Amino acid sequence: MQGQMMDYQLTITPLLERAQRLFPKKEIVTKAGPSLERYTYAQMVERVERLANALEKLGVRRGDRVATFAWNNSRHLEIYFAVPCMGAVLHPINLRLPGDQIAYIANHAEDKVIFVDPTLLPAIEKLAPHLKKVEHYVVMSDTVPDGTTLSPVHAYEDLLKGVNADHAWPSLSENDAAAMCYTSGTTGNPKGVVYSHRAIYLHSLGLSMTDSFGLSERDIFMPVVPMFHVLAWGTPFATVMLGTNLVFPGPHLQARDLAELIQAEKVTLTAGVPTLWMGILNLLENERYDLSSLRGMIVGGAAAPQSMIEAFEKKYGLNVMHAWGMTEMSPLGTVSRLKSYQMDLPEAEKFAIRAKQGTSVPGVEIRAIEESGREIPWDGKAFGELQVRGPWIISSYYNDERSADSFQDGWFRTGDVVTIDPEGFIQIVDRAKDVIKSGGEWISSQDLENAIMAHPKVLEAAVIAVAHPKWQERPLACVVPKPDFKDSLTKDEILEHLKSRFAKMYMPDDIVFIDAVPKTSVGKFDKKVLRVQFKDFKLPD
Repeated sequence: MQGQMMDYQLTITPLLERAQRLFPKKEIVTKAGPSLERYTYAQMVERVERLANALEKLGVRRGDRVATFAWNNSRHLEIYFAVPCMGAVLHPINLRLPGDQIAYIANHAEDKVIFVDPTLLPAIEKLAPHLKKVEHYVVMSDTVPDGTTLSPVHAYEDLLKGVNADHAWPSLSENDAAAMCYTSGTTGNPKGVVYSHRAIYLHSLGLSMTDSFGLSERDIFMPVVPMFHVLAWGTPFATVMLGTNLVFPGPHLQARDLAELIQAEKVTLTAGVPTLWMGILNLLENERYDLSSLRGMIVGGAAAPQSMIEAFEKKYGLNVMHAWGMTEMSPLGTVSRLKSYQMDLPEAEKFAIRAKQGTSVPGVEIRAIEESGREIPWDGKAFGELQVRGPWIISSYYNDERSADSFQDGWFRTGDVVTIDPEGFIQIVDRAKDVIKSGGEWISSQDLENAIMAHPKVLEAAVIAVAHPKWQERPLACVVPKPDFKDSLTKDEILEHLKSRFAKMYMPDDIVFIDAVPKTSVGKFDKKVLRVQFKDFKLPD
């Protein structure tokens, strides 16, 4: 017996049409220099239709890849919808990657058109001779800047002026490619991840669930996570579907810029990596801003120190929501929300739970596999590699022979080493490549980092493994003091701070003070740089 259901394809086009019909008055704000640009969803949809017609005139056809090299702004949002709804494939490029990796990505994806923010023109001009498949460049501004070496090149607004606003959207299959992103390439070349319309549609519903991000029409959402990083965690599609007011920070990502935007626009929900929120936390220690409109600050991309979660809540009444996911997962995987019966636990226990990466959202299944190949028990103690499956998780990489090693029995291997407690909360112990293997024991660099960053004089901390003649590897802590304590913080203070938290064998063998922890293109701590820097480091006897 089969269900008698309508054949309704889950594509992005109905999300856009819903916004046009139900939410034409809702607002989109972009910080552009000192001023704010505002327009309505109705105006946005009209421009999306014009853009689709303009791209057709440039020769873009179904399946063609259209790249963006841009900040978070309203024009970028228009491209997010025009490209997939016309049947082409949206490809945001990570503008913080090295030039050789950007060229590799654009060539591997076979991008036909590249949209580029005017502030980023020099980078694309330098790379253009190496971009083999690009037929058109579009500068996201009113006019083409004088002297650009790009050719053929168009101004975004000129393209829109030359076409009408009526576009007949094609009938698409939910399994058609809608967008693609590339991993940040920590080892070897970046890997391409292609998202179907169906995956993005279901992922948008996932972001809207109450026990997930709980996005709604009532929110004013500011995506600080870049639109080139896993499609801004899928939030542009979900927010337009829901009619959520949007606030785009553009390239203005300093703590003061973000705090001013939150205060002025009464932002209710925002999302970004921990380093951004650490910056705001440090700002609030010295300057006053009214951020009380915020109901949540979603943190992902890297583990948030428990000390940061506690400081925001206790000092400023702000709720940090811990989440976890990956490029390969669209990226929603887990969200850390207390269960109803955990609300009455002592405060310290509640913060310890919230510091975990959380439970899997509906639509994502999880398990963890130990080195022997067996699934670990959910006891909060056993370590294993986290594996996931679900409707918005990839089944292979795009044209890449490395796919086979990344899957096991239909599960995607994340490379994250985790524990899973009896309540189903995962805690990432480390990336598989970052865990420290010392004398047969595994030491979590992440646990040490979070504990060190809980010290009131510490700004950042990264812990790496260094070679040891007896124990194979031992932990070295690389610590960045807060500016006021640069000359006064000592190793002994940090070690004393850690003594009550860790047994001796888990303690760092040494501590070095550095000016800043290197960051990856998406704002995570870049430990591979530190490992190279300290590869010959001699630990004290």
